Amino acid sequence: MNIRRVLAAGLVSLAAVTGCGVRPSDAIPAGDPPSGPVAPTTTITLYLVRDGRLSAVTRPGGGRILLQANTLGLLAAGPTARERASGFTTDVPPEASPFAVTLLSGGHRSVTPSTPAGTLSALAVGQIVCTAAATTPEGPDRITVVGAERHPDLRDCPE
Repeated sequence: MNIRRVLAAGLVSLAAVTGCGVRPSDAIPAGDPPSGPVAPTTTITLYLVRDGRLSAVTRPGGGRILLQANTLGLLAAGPTARERASGFTTDVPPEASPFAVTLLSGGHRSVTPSTPAGTLSALAVGQIVCTAAATTPEGPDRITVVGAERHPDLRDCPE
């Protein structure tokens, strides 16, 4: 009696698999493949210190756009392991973050660190100014670090 049940179950299974209603077909046309330029990868430009001088470093942006204040926070976080291995450092102390960035008239921007700007080194102020300028696509007229004694010229930012 068990053999009949096993055979019956096998036949039912075989019928279900072979008669599932899917029929072979040719390829179905779907139109042309996508074409055109590929969207550029977003990169972030930071100014770190190498051999006592400012130097531009680019990092992948991961497809997202960071706010200017968040990008400045990367300075306070310091260089990545790869950047450190290449001799890069930062003069911006961790306590300088978070930063507040204010857009003023005429493209002027002011940056306020969380630490008194008067305690920042000239290199740290330069890092902040040049990085803030690099994150401003329309090219700001002037960037001021509020409370800093030195106000570097944007032309001092290396490329």
